[in-house]
Amino acid sequence: MKYVEYGSTQNETVIFLHGGGLAPWNYYDEAERLQERFHIIIPILDGHNGSDTDFTSIENNADEIINYVDENFHGSIFMICGLSLGGQILTEILAKRKDICKYAIIESTLVIPMKTLYVCVRPFFSICYPLVKKQWFARLQFKALHIRDSLFEDYYRDSAAISKENMTAFLKANSDYRLKESVKESMAKVLILAGSKEPGIVKKSAEILCEQIPNATLEILSGYYHGDLSINHASEYIQKIEALISTR
Repeated sequence: MKYVEYGSTQNETVIFLHGGGLAPWNYYDEAERLQERFHIIIPILDGHNGSDTDFTSIENNADEIINYVDENFHGSIFMICGLSLGGQILTEILAKRKDICKYAIIESTLVIPMKTLYVCVRPFFSICYPLVKKQWFARLQFKALHIRDSLFEDYYRDSAAISKENMTAFLKANSDYRLKESVKESMAKVLILAGSKEPGIVKKSAEILCEQIPNATLEILSGYYHGDLSINHASEYIQKIEALISTR
């Protein structure tokens, strides 16, 4: 796994885990604004543009990041934040290592398996994958994701570079992820976020996460879509970080 870094290693470390089909630019604005205060690390998730290995599973990505924290930070860091697929990897990390971080933010993260979507991913992409590389089709997807216009070139470059095999693999993993029972042992203080305009299954997942993680709070963001906060509203996202850590 490759990593993008900002700031000094002398500061407390924060890891941001980008969404599926996206890239480190998911959190570039947050990283730029926080780098004077924190040491920021943004892994390039397996199977995504710029990564050094194919995507195998959410669990394997979690293990890679845990090993990275063990090898470089003595097994514990200040905070981990994740969106969607990145949020699932974060949830898995919290379930595998209860004391890996003091704080966490889980945004727009599905923990209820979607069986119909899981079954349909491979046949759908067998037919439609060539369209992913077409700019007009990318613009339709981009608009549907409600990402701000200035990020289109980044989105198109990185989504078009993902192989059909990798895209199929992480979309199937995303649609089939199940929350592990051991997440109940997590010691992190966790903020769980979902947009009011997200599908009901994502909001229900947020409720389940809040019920299962001992020191968690849930916030439904009025008028926001999937991943809207971290991608489009960095200032507000940073405010959420500040509020979360203010009681330490």
